[in-house]
Amino acid sequence: MSYDALFYAGSEEPHFLDACTLCSKPLSHNSDIFMYRGNTPFCSQECRQEQIESDEARERRWKKMASKKSTETSKKSATVQTGTLVASN
Repeated sequence: MSYDALFYAGSEEPHFLDACTLCSKPLSHNSDIFMYRGNTPFCSQECRQEQIESDEARERRWKKMASKKSTETSKKSATVQTGTLVASN
């Protein structure tokens, strides 16, 4: 048994490289692991790409909501009163 196997066997929490983040497929120590955003492992380019697209869609929705809220806030604070001002000496 290898040192890695002994180390992980005694650990209560699974190692972050044990399974694909998206589909939970076990990751083999003898196969490619596709990483994304630092320490997020995926079993294939397809799983990684699906996560990337999901994250990008979420970011677009967030930016759209933030922009909409910003526009609503500026409309509320930009109320202009019109009228006639008369001054006399």
